Amino acid sequence: MKDFLPVSKEDMEARGWNYLDYIIVTGDAYVDHPSFGAALIGRLLESRGYRIGIIAQPDWKSTVDFTALGRPRYAFLITAGNLDSMVANYTAGKHRRKEDDYSPGGKAGLRPDRACIVYANRVREAFPNVPVVLGGIEASLRRLAHYDYWDDKVRRSILIDARAPLLVYGMGEQQILEIAERLKKGEAIEELNDIRGTAFVTRDLSGEKNMLFSYKTLPSFQEVAENKLKYAEAFRIQYLNQNPYTGQALVQEHDGGYVVQNPPARPLSEKEMDELYSLPFMRAAHPKYAKQGGVPALQEVEFSITSHRGCFGGCAFCALNFHQGRLIQKRSAESILTEIRQMTKSENFKGIIHDIGGPTANFRNPACRGKGCTERLCLYPEKCNNLQVDHAEYIDLLRKARSIPGVKKVFVRSGVRYDYLMADRKRKEILKELCEHHVSGLLKVAPEHVAAGTLQAMRKPPKHVFTAFRQLFYDVNKSIGKEQYLVPYFIAGHPGTTLKDAVELAEYVRDLGYNPEQVQDFTPTPGSLATCMYYTGIDPLTGKKVYVPKSEKERRMQRALLQYRDPKNHPLVREALRKAGREDLIGYGPKALVRPAKDAAKEKAVYKRKGKGPEGKKAFSGIGKRTEGKRNGHRERAAGRGKGRK
Repeated sequence: MKDFLPVSKEDMEARGWNYLDYIIVTGDAYVDHPSFGAALIGRLLESRGYRIGIIAQPDWKSTVDFTALGRPRYAFLITAGNLDSMVANYTAGKHRRKEDDYSPGGKAGLRPDRACIVYANRVREAFPNVPVVLGGIEASLRRLAHYDYWDDKVRRSILIDARAPLLVYGMGEQQILEIAERLKKGEAIEELNDIRGTAFVTRDLSGEKNMLFSYKTLPSFQEVAENKLKYAEAFRIQYLNQNPYTGQALVQEHDGGYVVQNPPARPLSEKEMDELYSLPFMRAAHPKYAKQGGVPALQEVEFSITSHRGCFGGCAFCALNFHQGRLIQKRSAESILTEIRQMTKSENFKGIIHDIGGPTANFRNPACRGKGCTERLCLYPEKCNNLQVDHAEYIDLLRKARSIPGVKKVFVRSGVRYDYLMADRKRKEILKELCEHHVSGLLKVAPEHVAAGTLQAMRKPPKHVFTAFRQLFYDVNKSIGKEQYLVPYFIAGHPGTTLKDAVELAEYVRDLGYNPEQVQDFTPTPGSLATCMYYTGIDPLTGKKVYVPKSEKERRMQRALLQYRDPKNHPLVREALRKAGREDLIGYGPKALVRPAKDAAKEKAVYKRKGKGPEGKKAFSGIGKRTEGKRNGHRERAAGRGKGRK
């Protein structure tokens, strides 16, 4: 029977069930689509014969919603949802978000702060003796002691605060199947301490009972909470043990006990990936949300295809290394094409495939023939000699996809890693194929910054690589007779970025004729290399000090410089330029970023009245070939970061 997983007793009765094996509690609305973790795990367990129910966005102020489906036979599986709940609830400025795309109608406030902890404690209150297993990205990135930006302190492992016996980190499919099989055989949850990709708490490290893998000892919670050098040391050890083939178990003392992280789970095979994404998803939000306007997060992914997992890009601000990992796990081309054929039969399908990709669209194949390095990055500071650069299979997949009857267009929206593309000898032919068939006027790319020090901290390629890619992009579009533009993403306030670096980026944006309507402020989320830099002021992999723009004023200045055309930002821009010793950029010439203060009031009135720039032209938000002209009708909000942005 193809239907939504039960969300009520009535749903259970319709299936003839009087109990459930597992109940998944999630901070997201229930969307039965493979892009939503609760649905993916739920369908996988269902395929193995287990009875699964979903409690989505329960009211956490009482236990009522948590008892709605009764007592599960084996365990509650708890996740905050597709986002860390603090990221979902707060902006980089620590202000409450007004919208939540993972909630019905985009309504904010339907998930608690630190959702995994809150849900776990409510479940325990309702069912004291039922096992609880934590999972999802919030649990995954907070599995050991971690810096929390919103508390501005180091917090304990989420296992301690949630009082949970077991945590699944990473994507979790292998782990959850082994957990389910062993609980079914009668093992107690406390005995499941030898499963890769899990973490648990123990009071005793002696003997084989509690430690079945060789392990490294991290500085304790108390040490990392009190000493930033110790925190950096602990992070470095964690970072170097994320490879499933070489990583060891990690042990960290917490308040007299120990949090044990077992080695990462093995990557899924192509066959396993194909099986996972062939499960009978409804590919829709639960009908109960229809009156509220559905779930906004579904719109972008409803007709998108996940082709692979993992990313070997190594960006410092991305926590993917701690969750999906660097090793590529891909589906077969036939599995993807089969999913597209099924998609074309949907009455909502309009012929447009929004994306075929993953964290990075063109990382379709493994980086090399090896099993991954621990310290060496594939693309930074330059391309590794062992990196296999080949887009042939990916381009062939796109060609086959767009030739399927009923498919009008296949877009690539999960981000093209331009330095990887530029490393391909056939880069011009590849880019031509993308521009001819898979770009809809605007191609999103992520140079992130241009200052050398910032790019080094970010682990991003130098500016000249993006400059060369940009030139090739426009040359290719000219050759095929198309007028298309780049929309670059930039980050303000990233560790390693001085005020002078921010001015350099502003000048670069000025010279491109680009007007970023929205800018991503760096947010220190648990698990990323950049977050460790932000908290400690140290690059944990090199031991070198890193400048960190921490004050709210400086962070606002760096953002204002990037959006210097906005009249509201002019006072801050002038202040920043004076502080950086760049008063030469305050004036009337073509290189000036802002006018002198004496004209500020008049200029503000003009903008407010006409909504236009000083030359009477609407500002263009994509990169034109020249700073002048070619600006009308090409606006693009740069808010979303696609699948590749975590």
